[in-house]
Amino acid sequence: MPQRVVVIGGGICGLATAHRLAREGMAVTLLEASDQLGGLGTFFTSQGRSVERFYHCVMPTDTALLALLDEVGLRESVGWNPTSMGMIVEGEHRSFNSALDLLRFRPLSLVNRIRFGVVSLLLRRLGKGKDLDGMRTEDWLRGLYGDKIWELLLAPLFGAKFGAAFGDVPALYVWQRLGRESNESVRGYPAGGYKSVIDALRASIEAHGGEVRTSAPVGRLEAGEDRVLVTLSGGETIEADHAVSTVPLPALRAIADPDLVPLLPDVRLPYQGVVNTLFFLRKPLSGHYWAPVIRSGTDFDGVIEMTPLTGSERYGDRHLVYVMHYTDRESALYREDSESIARRWTEQLLSLHKGLTADDVDEVRVFKAPFVEPVYPLGYLTKRPAVEVPGTRLLLATTAHVYPDVTSWNSSVELSRSVTATLLRDARSSSTQENTAWSAESARSSQH
Repeated sequence: MPQRVVVIGGGICGLATAHRLAREGMAVTLLEASDQLGGLGTFFTSQGRSVERFYHCVMPTDTALLALLDEVGLRESVGWNPTSMGMIVEGEHRSFNSALDLLRFRPLSLVNRIRFGVVSLLLRRLGKGKDLDGMRTEDWLRGLYGDKIWELLLAPLFGAKFGAAFGDVPALYVWQRLGRESNESVRGYPAGGYKSVIDALRASIEAHGGEVRTSAPVGRLEAGEDRVLVTLSGGETIEADHAVSTVPLPALRAIADPDLVPLLPDVRLPYQGVVNTLFFLRKPLSGHYWAPVIRSGTDFDGVIEMTPLTGSERYGDRHLVYVMHYTDRESALYREDSESIARRWTEQLLSLHKGLTADDVDEVRVFKAPFVEPVYPLGYLTKRPAVEVPGTRLLLATTAHVYPDVTSWNSSVELSRSVTATLLRDARSSSTQENTAWSAESARSSQH
């Protein structure tokens, strides 16, 4: 009889975990609270086409994600295209890709432009052998680049991700992020969008006998040494041999049984959420895939143009643009109604792009996510929780566990592989012990 596993959360980590466990012969049930799988990869429909609510791309360095796509037959569907970076500083648009672009970057003095270029080329090497986990990002980068570059460029550029807390984040996170992107100008995107990845993973789970349930929020989770018990909000209970939770730790504590709560990791991380607005435009903007927005009178901190990566055909010959601001889920912006955000951010986008008019804006959508990125404290490598919850058959696979890797689909897939290997090892060990105990009991019975 195959062991039963409940996977809580239908984001990419939960899907990848359920996919691999089902392929290994486990009886898997995946539970997703919302009506859609995919987590930050969820989508909506516009003009009959599926569109991601939050922007995504595949990097050539995303080896774990590419291996997963290979497993479900989608690796060859990824189309690769060169992309470029722009920058909007004080309302002025600049290209930011080459040494010549840097030399023309007037917001910095010539001396600081040269310093920026040299340090940026050497940054990965300069971080090797240092305790970057215990060093503040501001201390590390300010020391290397100098006060002016930090204050005028780096603090607003990287701070868009973490807000005022960015300077306190371990420098290891930035160093690791540079390792993932590695000055790569080539990015990829699946031909069928990220929905095709989600659909393929669901099909794989079900083809191997697993069950995938959406609109199935968990109301209570109990976990002991020999079983787990999951109670859905509607009252249905599911008993299993193991469980894997991929939901953020604050959400897990909210559903954990009182006996389970003290066993969970005592890691209280603040999380950044995101407010993300999508514009379908009748004309392109700058043609840059990514452009940070600095001191330009906007609430949003960055502009992502998807068309240079995906083409405009998949959006009905329109150009898809994402603008975003990372913020705490308790902030005034996060709590503001979507219509007000859409109206104000449309005005701000038009003010940044003088050739764009209101008639060029075909459609605007606003989406929010409360748990996008943990704000890691110094020394988090020693504080990072284990994936196993002691004394239980519950394993954890959350964004609190991916550090120092950058939070991404790739790091989530890599984490799922590690957690799956741990669960399979534990399951085989417990199965061996049970078989040994049964054999011993049978031998004793035969002697009587």
